Amino acid sequence: MKAIRVRLRQDMVNYKKPTSFQLKETYPLPPFSTVIGMVHSLCGYTAYHPMQVSVQGKYFSKVNDLYTRYEFKNAMKYESARHQLQVGDYGVGQGVATAELLVDVELMLHIAPEDQSLVEEIYVAFVQPKEYPSLGRREDLATIDEVKIVNLSQKELERQIPAYRDYYAYIPYGMVQKQSVNLTHKIQGLAHSGTRYKLTKNYELVNHGSEKTPKTFRRWNKVDVIYGSATALADEKFMVDEDNMVAFMV
Repeated sequence: MKAIRVRLRQDMVNYKKPTSFQLKETYPLPPFSTVIGMVHSLCGYTAYHPMQVSVQGKYFSKVNDLYTRYEFKNAMKYESARHQLQVGDYGVGQGVATAELLVDVELMLHIAPEDQSLVEEIYVAFVQPKEYPSLGRREDLATIDEVKIVNLSQKELERQIPAYRDYYAYIPYGMVQKQSVNLTHKIQGLAHSGTRYKLTKNYELVNHGSEKTPKTFRRWNKVDVIYGSATALADEKFMVDEDNMVAFMV
């Protein structure tokens, strides 16, 4: 199948973990849903287009940064001794919080839409974006170094392929269980080195109310992965592009 390979850089970025609040923690690489969201935003899609993605990359270091945080509760009236801001009759608290940022991020993405007729459209959206591309927060700008349409095919490797430029990747957990990859920096006594995540990919809208009073929530589909730097082993099957780069598609 055809895919779009994108290589990009970001200076300082936060791929927020949804369960972090006091310290806005970041994932080490963007989750699949974040990448898919960027594609939909650049293309102007208003409905979901199914696609497979592979996320690989690295960063130089982490820092903590301060940002302004606003807090409010539904129907809480303004009190001058308690709130810093007044919006109509309601009060808003204003304070300082901390965000974790990755520094000097490099990413390599493979994006393969289920509808292969969209490949050229997505390619053009990256080459000639209608607005500045961002990944993560709105202010996390992305500098695109390469956009290329590649052919992905599943191959049984004749020789092992090391991680591109020592990049880390989100590797499907089943692939690690089958020992199709060799995770570098392996720690003695551990079956699988790396960090295990359940990452969001896409969602369905589910109504937990009634027809007259709907209460619609997002039900996320999650992918079980290991974050690590992996060497694809010989005699195992992988998705590989025409430049002999492995793509861990999910």
